Amino acid sequence: MTETDSQSTPGRPGRVLVIALLVTVLVLGLALVVLILQRSGGLTSPARVDALAGSSDPCVTCHRQATPGIVEQFGHSNMAAAKVGCRDCHAVAQSFPGAKLHEGEYIVNHPTTAMCQKCHQPETAQYQQSRHGIPAWVAFKGTDGLTQAQMTQFQSISEGQFAPSKARNAIGAMEGEKITQFACETCHSIGQPQADGSIGDCTKCHLRHEFSLEQARKPETCNNCHIGPDHPQWEIYQESPHGIAYMTRGSTWNWDVAPGTLTARDFPAPTCATCHFSGFGASGTTHDTGDRLSWYLFAPVSERRPAWQDNRVRMQNVCLQCHNKNFVDDFYRCADEGTDAVNQKIQMGNKIMDPLTQKKLLTDQPFDQPIEFEYFELWHHWGRTAKFGMWMQGADYSQWHGAYEMEKALVNLKEMADQILKTAQGVQ
Repeated sequence: MTETDSQSTPGRPGRVLVIALLVTVLVLGLALVVLILQRSGGLTSPARVDALAGSSDPCVTCHRQATPGIVEQFGHSNMAAAKVGCRDCHAVAQSFPGAKLHEGEYIVNHPTTAMCQKCHQPETAQYQQSRHGIPAWVAFKGTDGLTQAQMTQFQSISEGQFAPSKARNAIGAMEGEKITQFACETCHSIGQPQADGSIGDCTKCHLRHEFSLEQARKPETCNNCHIGPDHPQWEIYQESPHGIAYMTRGSTWNWDVAPGTLTARDFPAPTCATCHFSGFGASGTTHDTGDRLSWYLFAPVSERRPAWQDNRVRMQNVCLQCHNKNFVDDFYRCADEGTDAVNQKIQMGNKIMDPLTQKKLLTDQPFDQPIEFEYFELWHHWGRTAKFGMWMQGADYSQWHGAYEMEKALVNLKEMADQILKTAQGVQ
């Protein structure tokens, strides 16, 4: 062995070790990059395709200049990919209500549900038999102005049978149309009768012009209306276990999976759409928001819905994709009992108010006495919130925005009612 060999031999294991470590780090780094790309969709998501690229359609070429954002949205939609054109939704006969002459053709700016129904008959029929249909409009505007056919349709819906005749909402009437057009009407117009006799507005949930499945499935879409002190479903969802799963891991979920094929692998936790609309487990897709609900939770004193047992089975079909039957049965038993308990609190409020009504100590004008606001908030804000919190697993809303506020309101109601009675009896 030479002197050179004897000096170099001890260093070889060290070099091998360094090379091995570098290779390991490189492999782990590549694996991490692949994992990140997979989770972000970077390796699996196809490039967005513009179905209108190169289109010579006069509507497209003109509106690329006039309203380029709309053309961009529609070009990337499933509807454009399916060869649905602008005229399919906007072109109408001259006699169509609200038709306007535009570049030699008669169009409507805002397509009605009658337009959607041409391609989406089951979805439209389900939607128009739901609370999102005409009952939503009646809850704000009342039944005045409905045609006989529309009134019949309203009364055929479960919410219409539950409250078959309603006057215009008193709060909305007080505020006036200059305010309510930006407030109540913005949400309740989801069920507005249209000039052609059809009901509602599909684009309240399926925003134009992309009509994205992902957008319709994400709970942020629902929070446009389901938010605030009277029905804080968005806030409740955010603090629930389901909402936490969505907020922390929703970016990895399969938002574009074909309707009717959703599984717990695509959606490891539910969104609003998963529970109330999506085909999931043994329950098929529906556009009837009440199809899986057991109670009229929006009412002052909640009652069971017609055929609530069937509705419950459909909702539990969704629950059972992730939870076992014992868990689901126990949850429903407890939530039913909680709903009954809230009902009892509201009935206590009714007993406080009854003597004032019987003695005609309340005026005929709604909301012109402080006690009327206190009673309204007892059921409309706090009672509803307590019930929604129970059913959607939002503890803070059931407690501090619900049950606690109910207890406080009952104390205030009693004190206010006693004072009115004493004043009426001439007692100072």
